Amino acid sequence: MGDLSNKVILTVAHTGAWPSKEDNPAVPLQPQEIADDVYACWKAGASVSHIHVRDDNNKSSMNFDKFKETVDIIRSTDCEIVINLTTSGQLGLDDEARMVHIKELKPEIASYDCGSMNWLNNSVFENSPRFLEKLGATMEEYDIKPEIEIFDVGMLYNALYYLKQGVLKAPLHFQLCLGAAGGMPATVENLVYLHGLLPKDCTWGGFGIGRGHMPLLYTTIALGGHVRVGFEDNVLYRKGVLAESNVQFVERAKRLIEEFGKEVATPDEARQILGLKNHNKR
Repeated sequence: MGDLSNKVILTVAHTGAWPSKEDNPAVPLQPQEIADDVYACWKAGASVSHIHVRDDNNKSSMNFDKFKETVDIIRSTDCEIVINLTTSGQLGLDDEARMVHIKELKPEIASYDCGSMNWLNNSVFENSPRFLEKLGATMEEYDIKPEIEIFDVGMLYNALYYLKQGVLKAPLHFQLCLGAAGGMPATVENLVYLHGLLPKDCTWGGFGIGRGHMPLLYTTIALGGHVRVGFEDNVLYRKGVLAESNVQFVERAKRLIEEFGKEVATPDEARQILGLKNHNKR
């Protein structure tokens, strides 16, 4: 594949746990709808698909059957996108309920939220040391790359601790997630600060939620990071204007990456950059 230093991995976070059809009618919520969106985003140039699911009432869920149906539909097509499954789509679950889908479906990447926080200032997003040790061991056993999600600086230091303890293995891959209430605000200064603390041999991406999305998108590209877009983080395309689709977000990010003189990584290039095993090919 040649030199990959100029390639930017473009992740789409299609659904998330919070946006509804009331927030934006285009948010995909059920398996066929999500799978169709994944396919369209892949065709538009996306490298990685970050997947949440909802229950039959479109509420946040970690329902295994919903994950299986969604992933099975994607894998039944010619879609080559890298599959990244959340382990944090619903609060208050036991450890096994947050891991069973990655054991059975074997995504190439899954989220590893490296610490607890007061989520949206109204509930506890718990990621206990017990769970993080179990999750790290499970991902190692099933050859799944942890995407280490950082909402606050303490989570980054937790990741470095777990690297030292052998729970996580180098090279690490970080996702700097700024703008969630209860975590660090989505400012350029915070992104630059976190970037300066990353270990030298890691890969990383970043994004801002809501109004911080565009400034952090530009900054992440400028700092040499990988990018994430999608309805999970923002339902607006610009102030006061609803996004038409996740494809619209992908197309804009692709334009910005190319304007900067870089190229969007193909899924196979993303696999090489991140050192992934392609679990889609059985």
